[in-house]
Amino acid sequence: MAIIKKDAVLVSRLRSDLLSWYDRHGRDLPWRKGARDPYRVWLSEVMLQQTTTAHAAPYYARFLELCPTVADLAAAEDGVVMGQWAGLGYYARARRLLECARVVMRDHGGQFPDTEEALLRLPGFGPYTAAAVAAIAFDRPANVVDGNIERVMARLYAIETPLPAGRAEVREAAAQWVLAERAGDWPQALMDLANQVCRPKSPACLLCPLTDGCLAFEGGDPDRFPVKLTKAPKPRREGIVFVVTDGVSVIVERREDKGLLGGMLGLPHTEWVSEMRDVQHLFDLKYQHIGAYEHVFTHFALTQQVWLARVSTADLTDLLRRHNAYQALLLTESKSLPTVFAKALRSLSSLNHTDS
Repeated sequence: MAIIKKDAVLVSRLRSDLLSWYDRHGRDLPWRKGARDPYRVWLSEVMLQQTTTAHAAPYYARFLELCPTVADLAAAEDGVVMGQWAGLGYYARARRLLECARVVMRDHGGQFPDTEEALLRLPGFGPYTAAAVAAIAFDRPANVVDGNIERVMARLYAIETPLPAGRAEVREAAAQWVLAERAGDWPQALMDLANQVCRPKSPACLLCPLTDGCLAFEGGDPDRFPVKLTKAPKPRREGIVFVVTDGVSVIVERREDKGLLGGMLGLPHTEWVSEMRDVQHLFDLKYQHIGAYEHVFTHFALTQQVWLARVSTADLTDLLRRHNAYQALLLTESKSLPTVFAKALRSLSSLNHTDS
């Protein structure tokens, strides 16, 4: 269904009003400081995929300490980068970061291409990331549409087609606002408006500089947009995670590069299946059940039981000698584990606190 285009004069006026609002109320975010380095813009955009701004900001700062330039990232060891990413989720993003950085160094002399079309040819660059980097880093007019901008446009045009089917209409609507003037500020202004005013629930419409052109506001029910189909409940799986520790270190394994949590360190565990059956104890040790926790992935929810085996340092060393697919990780460095495994060690911490 084609959307009704807004008058160009109205779009120009409202666009100017929003940019003026952004000059006064734009967020002070770490990736906006200083010159718009395409490496930093790209890094922030990748981190912000499926991650909130508040959660991503400290990771961004730590990541820049480790890899301040694309050359540093390209030269970094895979395991170090994956460990730095732990806790951000969607770990394929970290693998694509490394691949892309190495292509930029090898094929582009360490410089990111400055057009949307050329950026799209880099590993890991989809339409959104290419548009965002082209606009924000290089001030190119580009149709940048993330989930926040979807919400603003769905309300401005009162788009009735439920998402995700309605995304073509949303992009058509957003394209009407893409102009050369302050091309890099425009998507950031929309994102800040979505964060502070055009919120998912209870939007503060009376503070919005775009109300004159907003059909959802005119209709009196902005909360209804964007229209979304009811989500089916996620499948549930079960698993057991094995915590083998001498109180100083814990046994971990490097996961295969491909697949869920690929390339990350993780605690040994059973397969994640819909129904648990008989389980053979890892290393033939005796385990104590110390609890369970929930974790939600993109495509399924997980209930994970935690089994603990306390061993001596000598026995832990002997286990690693006999099973060289595993390694020891200091408990003080458990932040390098993905959240789904770090939760198991929190169960251990709670048990130690109780024991004391």
